[in-house]
Amino acid sequence: MKKTILGLAFVAAVLVSCEDKNKKEVENKVDSLEAKTEQVIDTAAAKLEKAVDSTQAKAGEALEKGAEKLDEAANKLKEAAKK
Repeated sequence: MKKTILGLAFVAAVLVSCEDKNKKEVENKVDSLEAKTEQVIDTAAAKLEKAVDSTQAKAGEALEKGAEKLDEAANKLKEAAKK
């Protein structure tokens, strides 16, 4: 009877020990995934910011060209009205 109880106690201790190891492994993997996820998010944010800046610059240039063309057309209309 003592051997059975001691055997069960030993098995329980081994199971608890394995659970602790598994918990630590899972915690380590979760921490690793958190770090990788943060890196991916940071990289994506940087790329998005660069794309937004590029788009804003291109839009600004397009607006400037459009304004120049409107000025030219207005000048042509003024000259045509004078004649």
